[in-house]
Amino acid sequence: MTTGVRRRMGVEERRQQLIGVALELFSQRSPDDVSIDEIASAAGISRPLVYHYFPGKLSLYEAALRRAADDLAGRFVEPRQGALGARLLRVMRRFFDFVEEHGPGFSALMRGGPAVGSSATNALIDSVRQAGYDQILSHLGVEEAPPRLDLVVRSWISLAESTALIWLDGRRIPRAELEVQLVHDFAALAAVSAVHDEETRALLSRILKDEPGDGPFSDLAARLIALAS
Repeated sequence: MTTGVRRRMGVEERRQQLIGVALELFSQRSPDDVSIDEIASAAGISRPLVYHYFPGKLSLYEAALRRAADDLAGRFVEPRQGALGARLLRVMRRFFDFVEEHGPGFSALMRGGPAVGSSATNALIDSVRQAGYDQILSHLGVEEAPPRLDLVVRSWISLAESTALIWLDGRRIPRAELEVQLVHDFAALAAVSAVHDEETRALLSRILKDEPGDGPFSDLAARLIALAS
């Protein structure tokens, strides 16, 4: 019979373990409500040892946020294959997967968590938004967005954020319905902009030509026609 020996972790390995533990706890409760003692206990180390790797909870929060930000930004990555509506729907499903997995932390961050005001935190949030923005432009086949399209894409990303926050308060609308609704919202924002802008109109016309009859955009058009009738 052999006895187990606890393996000594290297510095970077221990840091990554603590970040993972913090992310797990932040996904269950607001970071404001999670103490360094809890993080230490969950990691199986002492409180002073946590401070050996991170100066304080804020620095650990920022490190955990950096990992979460990379994860969230990656959820906007989607191969440019098939119709745009279906691609955006897959993106929204992965986005809401993240929101559901990290609910309290996501909510605390967007509404005002312990790291609000930190330039590092604000930069991370902006980097996620920019990554989402860049990916949407890639899906649209646009390298540099004209002013009205820029407004459409940035407004839609903000709408997705606010919709997710509202959904977390009680989850009164089925998640799958909101995912489809947000794809419809993108089409609606683009359509309104197309009324006022020739470039957006040409882009939207090209997109709609590739949409299948059973896609999210075609579904929206059918619903609007039925509503008008």
